Amino acid sequence: MEQTSATTVHHETSAEKTRALTKMALCVALLAVSSYLAFPLPFTPAMVVGTTIIVNMTAFILKPKDAFLVVLVWLLLGAVGVPVLPGGTAGMGRLLGPTGGFYVCFVIAAWLMSRLLNGSNSFKKMVILGIAVGMPIIYIGGCVSMYLVAHMNVWATLVAAVFPFIFGDVVKVLAGAFLATRINALLRK
Repeated sequence: MEQTSATTVHHETSAEKTRALTKMALCVALLAVSSYLAFPLPFTPAMVVGTTIIVNMTAFILKPKDAFLVVLVWLLLGAVGVPVLPGGTAGMGRLLGPTGGFYVCFVIAAWLMSRLLNGSNSFKKMVILGIAVGMPIIYIGGCVSMYLVAHMNVWATLVAAVFPFIFGDVVKVLAGAFLATRINALLRK
């Protein structure tokens, strides 16, 4: 007995590809611009940055591969000297410095949050993913780089890389999820 199965393969149209590339380009631009919304804290090498809002929004409006590529392109632009990293900085020194782990883990966090969101436009799911997945991944990266590069002990690392940022990062997750639900709703019309 011979069995056949028909599988439907969706091939993106050129309009869909153009729309996806446009969203990606806009997200890279927003990451670059949001990096200038930064201010230092006197007791830590880490800065409060607007970039986190856009990392969350990117994860919530793009497919996982696209979110990964967007944040990676932003990171590579900064690595080669384009001043798009937090505070308008750039260079490998910035990525290999005490705060570099935060930026590298933006890439992982954006991909994983997008993957787990799975195309949903649920504000609640976005917030849960941002707080329970994105923030811990980004904090772990920041703690590792700060611990290794700044030679801080574990407690000092947590005081410099995590504790002062928790409230603000929750607010930034909420802002990113709010923007994403609105953008997704507009784009699905």
